[in-house]
Amino acid sequence: MAEAGQPPGTVTVEVDFSHIPVKPTSAKEVRELEIALIIGTLFRPDVMKTVLDPKEFTTWIDSLAVAAGALAREKAGYPVSRIAEELGRTEATIRRHLAGETKAGKLVRETYEMLVRGKLKLAIPAEVAPREELEKVKAELERTRGELEKVKAELEECRKARGELEAKLGEVRETLKALLEKLGA
Repeated sequence: MAEAGQPPGTVTVEVDFSHIPVKPTSAKEVRELEIALIIGTLFRPDVMKTVLDPKEFTTWIDSLAVAAGALAREKAGYPVSRIAEELGRTEATIRRHLAGETKAGKLVRETYEMLVRGKLKLAIPAEVAPREELEKVKAELERTRGELEKVKAELEECRKARGELEAKLGEVRETLKALLEKLGA
């Protein structure tokens, strides 16, 4: 269904994040939380507009990934030095992201809070054809199905006629064979 603020003809597909651990205890869980934070932040309607600017896209994606990785590791109890080493950034950069001093850090933390409260919904806008267009396509599909049924019926009639002709041809061959035998004898 269309959400408020979405263009007409779009729907929101929601993804359940309830299985994502908010306090990861293993590397696998850290990665799950990190990915959920990246995707959950990236597809927030308020973030999508900013991130999709072609001039900012790669910078934004990188910043969101680092901020999400830092927060996921922090929630698992990693020290800042280890987070910085794993993510290939300085400790100062990691601290800024974790403190919400960067836009990416602030957005990822907001996403994390939504996840904790069970309010994170992955809203992926999808274009949907207008109802009139869908009705036209349905009508065309029904016409095509009707034509297909007619063609199938005609094909079956042709198969029957072919069978009858093959039977008559067999009879003619037998008759000719009998005549040739009489003439030859």
